[in-house]
Amino acid sequence: MNIPPPRSRLVPLLLLGLLASCATPRSTLGHGPVMKDGAPRPEALGVWRSRGYGWLLTVTPQGLHLHHETAAGCYADPSSSTELLELFGVQEPGPSADSADFLSAPGETRYRFDRVAALPAGCNAPHPWSAPALFDVFQATLTEHYAFFPERAPDWLSRLEAQRSHVKPDTDGRALFTLFAEALQTLGDSHVELLADDASSDSLHYEERATGTFALLERVAHETDRPMQVVQKEWLRAYWVGIVQTVLRGQVHVGANQRVLWGFAAPRVGYLNVLTMGGFVATSDEGALPLAQELAALEPVLDEAMTAFAAADVVIVDVSNNRGGHDGVARAIAERFTDLRRHAYSKWARGAKDVPPQEFFLTPTSRPAFHGPVQLVTSGVTVSAGEVFTLAMRALPQVVHMGTATRGCFSDVLVKPLPNGWTVHLSNEHYTDAKGQDHEAHGVPPERPLELFPEADLRQGHARAIRALADSR
Repeated sequence: MNIPPPRSRLVPLLLLGLLASCATPRSTLGHGPVMKDGAPRPEALGVWRSRGYGWLLTVTPQGLHLHHETAAGCYADPSSSTELLELFGVQEPGPSADSADFLSAPGETRYRFDRVAALPAGCNAPHPWSAPALFDVFQATLTEHYAFFPERAPDWLSRLEAQRSHVKPDTDGRALFTLFAEALQTLGDSHVELLADDASSDSLHYEERATGTFALLERVAHETDRPMQVVQKEWLRAYWVGIVQTVLRGQVHVGANQRVLWGFAAPRVGYLNVLTMGGFVATSDEGALPLAQELAALEPVLDEAMTAFAAADVVIVDVSNNRGGHDGVARAIAERFTDLRRHAYSKWARGAKDVPPQEFFLTPTSRPAFHGPVQLVTSGVTVSAGEVFTLAMRALPQVVHMGTATRGCFSDVLVKPLPNGWTVHLSNEHYTDAKGQDHEAHGVPPERPLELFPEADLRQGHARAIRALADSR
């Protein structure tokens, strides 16, 4: 689907503290689901423009509809009302009578909207989207929403503009896709992606430029004349086997769709490895599952691990190969290690005018937990919700961060379909840690360095490093 996935997220920021002013009438909207008993709540009906994100959300008796608004034009999103409810299914009051916050679930990212009289003229009118018109939409989308040109490519927009002369009304799809893909690749952002429509997905392909450990694996693939997918699969297999055999010496517990491994790496040294912040339920559907469903599969595994860790003096929490997922999962895991309510991180979106950063907190859980010393392990592979987990864990005083810096790609993925059926993903949100620091593009640096994937030992380096760490206790 084309709406932002729960954290491979798209999404961005919005607010937690509501703007207060005695001169501004507060919204009388109530808290609750947008749809109730199969019909929209009367106060939700109408057209709403988001602050940031470029969305126009229409709530009708028949359901939800979404349009994307840019300086280059307005066009409909193909998502169904059911899909849109996954992102905008809850409505809460905004700071004025004509504003409201839409969100996927209580406690998740808020999107602030202002009521408008109607959709802008032309949003539903047929439009001949020529190659130059598509270029304009692509350029406007990045200009208005991509948040990290200063950190990643300060001259990116001027370089894109220089390509305009190469786009003609008769430019074919392959040439235009290649131009867009090559431009995006120079950003070096793993949350940036270009997807072709279903009809041309086999012939049009975009691949992010490999960096860090992945660049080393790409070199191995080139030197051995094998596909990168094969080399990376072998490396992941060696990572898994190293945990089972070297770190946990065969005494391993595996759960949550093989995404969580835990056990004791040494007497009184617990070990927890979380490979993703989602995907805990085996499914043939490629779409992300709702957060509640993911947590229902994860929590019993954490209960078992934390109960066992009552016998531990220290726990190694390893997210060195975590590829992201749900922020809500990241917080839920971190809450197994906090004994007090603590500020974990804040976030806000580019272009979300007059919307204060939304703050996220860790709250102690009533489920089994571990409040002793923790050694958090990350690497340059750790990305997205894995990095959000890193921010949350670093807010805890008993946690020591070890390894190498994370990837530096925090933002939820803002999903923007283009009018011709292609889809561009981009980063539009800033995340800051409890101290107010933004680690985008550079990653979160560890307090203690620990090399996990050395070039000379890509397959076994991780297991040997964790083994040595456990034995040093």
